[in-house]
Amino acid sequence: MLPRSGAHAIIDFHRLSTHVFSRDGIIPHFQLTYCPPARRLGIALLLAAFVFGCGGSPSDLGGSKDDGEHVGSADCRECHAHFYELWATSHHGLAMQPYTPRLAKEKLQPQKDAITIGKSRYRADIDAGGGGRGRMIEYGPQGQREYPIVHVLGGKNVYYFLTPIDRGRLQVLPLAYDVARKEWYDTTASAVRHFGERQDEALDWHERELTFNTSCFNCHVSQLSTNYDPQTDSYDTKWGEPGINCETCHGSVQEHVRVCRQAAEKGTGPPADLKLTVVTQSRGFSPHQANTACAPCHAKMAPITSSFQPGDRYFDHYDLIGLEHPDFYPDGRDLGENYTYTTWRMSSCVKRGKLDCIHCHTSSGRYRHKDDPDRSCLPCHKEIVENVAAHSHHPADSPGSRCVGCHMPMTQFARMRRSDHSMLPPTPATTTAFKSPNACNICHADKDAAWADEFVRQWYEHDYQAPVLHRAGLVDAARKGDWSRLPEIFAYLKSKDGDEIFAASLLKLIASCPPTAAHGDKVPAALIDRLKNDRSPLVRAAAAGAMLEDLDRASFQALSAALSDDYRLVRIRAAAALAPVPPEMFDDKARSDLHGATKEFEASMRVRPDDSASHYNLGNFYMARRQLPRAIEAFERSAQLDPRSLPPLVNASLAHSSLGDNKKAEAALRRALGIDPNNAAANFNLGLLLGELNRLEEAEAALRRALKTEPNSSPAAFNLGVILARSKPHESLAWCKKAVELAPRNPKYAYTLAFYRQRSGDVKGAVEVLIAAVARSATDASVYELLGSLYEKHHETAKAAQAYRRGAAD
Repeated sequence: MLPRSGAHAIIDFHRLSTHVFSRDGIIPHFQLTYCPPARRLGIALLLAAFVFGCGGSPSDLGGSKDDGEHVGSADCRECHAHFYELWATSHHGLAMQPYTPRLAKEKLQPQKDAITIGKSRYRADIDAGGGGRGRMIEYGPQGQREYPIVHVLGGKNVYYFLTPIDRGRLQVLPLAYDVARKEWYDTTASAVRHFGERQDEALDWHERELTFNTSCFNCHVSQLSTNYDPQTDSYDTKWGEPGINCETCHGSVQEHVRVCRQAAEKGTGPPADLKLTVVTQSRGFSPHQANTACAPCHAKMAPITSSFQPGDRYFDHYDLIGLEHPDFYPDGRDLGENYTYTTWRMSSCVKRGKLDCIHCHTSSGRYRHKDDPDRSCLPCHKEIVENVAAHSHHPADSPGSRCVGCHMPMTQFARMRRSDHSMLPPTPATTTAFKSPNACNICHADKDAAWADEFVRQWYEHDYQAPVLHRAGLVDAARKGDWSRLPEIFAYLKSKDGDEIFAASLLKLIASCPPTAAHGDKVPAALIDRLKNDRSPLVRAAAAGAMLEDLDRASFQALSAALSDDYRLVRIRAAAALAPVPPEMFDDKARSDLHGATKEFEASMRVRPDDSASHYNLGNFYMARRQLPRAIEAFERSAQLDPRSLPPLVNASLAHSSLGDNKKAEAALRRALGIDPNNAAANFNLGLLLGELNRLEEAEAALRRALKTEPNSSPAAFNLGVILARSKPHESLAWCKKAVELAPRNPKYAYTLAFYRQRSGDVKGAVEVLIAAVARSATDASVYELLGSLYEKHHETAKAAQAYRRGAAD
């Protein structure tokens, strides 16, 4: 086995690039020194890149950004007037605008009644004092306050409104406007989850997740610089134009405009070299390049650079969120707020490499065949489209024979409607299993999924639902921590025809699997094979991220090779996985590759300097490398940016403890418990720290609080059993037994239970525990040694010798 240096932390890579409006109570992936990974998926809904606006030009707030490289859309109008008009009135062109009297008059209805949110009431005044100004009025415990509406986001489904607040921030106001229903509503309450075991609450509208400068800007304005100052936690944000302008998709056209104007002055016609830094689809973009040009704004993702340009490879700049995230149903259907790129990559049409976004949409975002969307399915599916009734088993002119009706059904969350871009056929069997939507019952809402499933099975001889059910079942089990299906998961990962998104999602979920439940002390061959040989950089990166426990030589070599992978995403995940390995373990080439990939990883964590999770992840990375002062600095910065976040404080306490500063370690945990007195991770680590300080009664109380919140925590049960061994031996045995039941493959737990049993006089029970541990392969030298010694004491020399031999051979 290859040694790791010090405590290891699982890094939460699944942080989203934008946020919206609810908070759940789950802690994100991190591994404490003494306890297994836990999760917190910080923000439930994204402020959608697919939310559209309604025109305008830069105002004084935010202003025009003259960067010397971009000319602005007006300069394109000279030669491309028709395209300019199409763009200027599109949802892309109008993704953001200043609030104007014209917008208020044409797009909004006056609010009838004030809306109560918490202890305050809010009313939108769309024509303040008859002067065309917009404002939102707050009636709260501190009296009345007014917030001017200066910008508007959205317009296809919803309008969101922005107001300037302190330190250069533009904040999303607490009321939004539903375009279809023509009514005002509570912005953040609409995004609260009420499904599964999620514990959601609406965010307060003042929080950072609703700050435009850090959460919304990517896909609503063009040529933006946030100009964030970490010293003052303030912004001087500038952008070139509101909305998504020409140069967002075509790159800088400064030289293009110059040579074309020059040619026009000479009367020579368009120049042969148009000086376009980014070519268009008609001039050389492949379908894949066209798709990745759209993907940054239409993906649920984590950015790893801020330098993406159309034509670049997506996974050099972003990670993609998959079904490891509970905003997706286990079968891949949309549950919470998602964008299209994850499900898009699941589509068999896309996998063939010939379909791109522009096939169905114009570059301005409109439907290309709005009046007859089935035309988009031509020419690939010509036979089906022309004989649709035989395929759909519905009348040809009915909604049930619309391609998009069955393959791209519309669902809604947080008042935003979205189409399923996986293009999978309806699978009512997954509705029964996972409560996911299916097109049959979206239309036939008065019927249940069993009714639809019966028809599907009658109509189609091939059981196309079976593979979807199988892989969704694996995702569902992994999400729930049911590792009994690990052999099936590894078998799926070994399959050459497995879906990219499902494979990557399963790999990311495996990263939170306790090693003793997953694979003992060796990395499964399926993970190594995926890292070395999978064609998808998303899957290779996820495989690297899943190797976060002790490495054998094969996995170490695979990760070392991945440090020079062709894709940045894979390189940085490999660097993170190798962070705890001592430098002397690498040869010269690998050490050089590690240095470069580490720099890329650190840069990726600084893409969003105002994001708490980025600093938290960086702190985990430094802690894994035993750079403890830097880790503490990163954790403290993370906690400053998100004062309600517990993981940075818990991990900071571990770093302080590793430096021998138990006073600061305890203070950090007390700060965490001041935020949430019942937090299991904070109470667990406080219990261990107090135990080390011999404050055993306090340690016992803290561990009991941890177990009350998280009753299935095997480390907490084990450590409570150890603490009670002298004062309450009978209860100690019960807790040690529970630890073994919860984590039967952990040899330390089996050894400890057996040791206490033999000490209490139950030698037979101790032997039974050890034999069961050996049968489960939950073994290390101590298990065999204790078993052999017990046999010796009872003069069973042959059995003792056999135990020692097996221990030596294992």
